[in-house]
Amino acid sequence: MSFNNLDQLYRQVIMDHYKHPRNYGELDDDVVTINMNNPTCGDRIQLTLKVEDDKVSDVKFSGEGCSISLASASMMTEAIKGLSVADALKMSGLFSDMIQGKEYADDELNFGDIEALQGVSKFPARIKCATLAWKAMEEGLQE
Repeated sequence: MSFNNLDQLYRQVIMDHYKHPRNYGELDDDVVTINMNNPTCGDRIQLTLKVEDDKVSDVKFSGEGCSISLASASMMTEAIKGLSVADALKMSGLFSDMIQGKEYADDELNFGDIEALQGVSKFPARIKCATLAWKAMEEGLQE
């Protein structure tokens, strides 16, 4: 597949998650709630996590922001649901490396649609948009 076709496919994946976010909403009862914002561009997110037996049993997000921010939140919630806390935090570290253009290996943890965001590394101003939900998740899981 040519670079242009791959780039177009990645854009379609991002726009699909933006227009049809997965796990959008809020969880009730015995959850960790984290509110974060990116004052640079106005992105705002609320993440609710349910952790049972050291696993992320459920996760949802709500908020408003740019397509990168909301698509990243949607992708993240799909990826971490069912993971152990340690694996979710490990995935966040790998995501951070990927989004900053560093080498990363997702051999053990499947990134799936998340890889569509790797082009964000070319736009430093957008890195905070892509990592907002991930930072909220890290904060919530470390509580």
